Amino acid sequence: MAITSANQLELLQTAEAVAREKMIDPNLVVEAMEESLARAAKSRYGSEMDIRVHIDRKTGKATFTRVRTVVADDELENYQSELTVVQAKQFMADPEIGSEITDEVPPVELGRIAAQSAKQVILQKVREAERDRQYEEFKDRAGTIINGVVKREEYGNVIVDIGRGEGILRRNEKIGRETYRPNDRVRCFIKDVRREARGPQVFLSRTAPEFMSELFKMEVPEIYDGIIEIKAVARDPGSRAKIAVISNDSSIDPVGACVGMRGSRVQAVVNELQGEKIDIIPWNEDAPTFLVNALQPAEVSKVVLDDDAGKIEVVVPDEQLSLAIGRRGQNVRLASQLTGLDIDILTEAEESERRQKEFAIRTKLFMDNLDLDEFFAQLLVSEGFTNLEEVAYVEVDELLVIDGVDEATAGELQARARDVLEAANLKALENARTLGVLDSLVEFGGLTPQMIEALAEDGVKSLEDFATCADWELAGGWTTVNGERHKDEGLLEKFDMSLEEAQTLVMTARIQLGWVDPAELEGAASEDDADVDGETQEAEA
Repeated sequence: MAITSANQLELLQTAEAVAREKMIDPNLVVEAMEESLARAAKSRYGSEMDIRVHIDRKTGKATFTRVRTVVADDELENYQSELTVVQAKQFMADPEIGSEITDEVPPVELGRIAAQSAKQVILQKVREAERDRQYEEFKDRAGTIINGVVKREEYGNVIVDIGRGEGILRRNEKIGRETYRPNDRVRCFIKDVRREARGPQVFLSRTAPEFMSELFKMEVPEIYDGIIEIKAVARDPGSRAKIAVISNDSSIDPVGACVGMRGSRVQAVVNELQGEKIDIIPWNEDAPTFLVNALQPAEVSKVVLDDDAGKIEVVVPDEQLSLAIGRRGQNVRLASQLTGLDIDILTEAEESERRQKEFAIRTKLFMDNLDLDEFFAQLLVSEGFTNLEEVAYVEVDELLVIDGVDEATAGELQARARDVLEAANLKALENARTLGVLDSLVEFGGLTPQMIEALAEDGVKSLEDFATCADWELAGGWTTVNGERHKDEGLLEKFDMSLEEAQTLVMTARIQLGWVDPAELEGAASEDDADVDGETQEAEA
């Protein structure tokens, strides 16, 4: 009701007081007052009229004006706020469409209902301005740590007072079984800030890996200064965590700096995280070396990396298996998150058994196809030969290093291998033609008869069919769904075809069919090279 009886100066004083209390721009409050007075004037003079109010920012005087806009004859709809060019000529000499005619009207006295309406408008505007201020303040603080005071708990979610607003710490963002009481102090990571209808929402977290990174940045000056860099963090909140660090200064030990004197630095982080055990690991560009570090405290005997599959096999001594896996798989799970690789752990006994099986399978392959005795077949496998193609097309010198093999024996071995392969090729091609494969695909270079047979079995029977395939459909790949990697089997994956080879074959087929212009490909490639060169020059500069 202050507006109803306020004199001109009191309007400005009221606006300044509200702005000071809500910590917003006084101009926004005055604009809200102008809007509320205009709404009250419309209820007095007619809602069809365009009534505007201007409050002088120095004197507080409110000026009420009626505005009418000049429109075309056929667009005239509202006689109270619009007029035609002809009608406007009595008010101005040369009216144009879009011109405005302004007349001052007597100010209105606010009645009880109008005053209440005005008050609602002002409160709404002030509330919106307050929300905008809160959003602008916190949006730039996302990704940082903030201290707050617990206000209340709602359905397991904790509402935290963070100064000029409130944050929400969801049930799944709390560490373990943490409980909070009103007025408890809490330190959280600002995970996200969103603008929503009910106001800005500040989402807090204590389980995010970034929370640990920020805590270490606060405790370790070398991380804050950029001398030591945190490369990766993996957490099982409240239980265990692994953090990989690297030093940009060879004279500073990154692990020692993070541990601190007598463990003081890491202990401060552990205390904040409710006793969460932290393994600090030196980061290494070499994936196998990094993985060996990540699996600490377990010892690793051997590492086999499969880059294409994004998988890694780790062989550990039998007595180290439980330590490497950890309780409920915790150690290997954290190591996998840290390295971004799928990890298969085998004991030395399991690996030995698998190698023996592979050895037996390859031995039988050579015995059956090359008509060799077991001893001679085992010699071939021991020298690293894994399939008939290697025997058939390898340099003769590589066969001569085997005990008891002379040039005549090597020639006979290769001849037998080639005969078997040729017979298999003829059979595969015959099967493919039976399935309806066209000559266009058979005569296309780069595909073996066995590959053509595999394609035909899946319905790819012409060069046009082949050209429509994607590279991953041929070579296979991996898809990540909800954080889990799933294998996509490729039609030619069993022939060890890589994604690059598949892509080259498909593009060659498209060029042969005239679907793609080679000149355009060369132009695109040269543009990519130019972009890379430009980026390199910028980096050097």
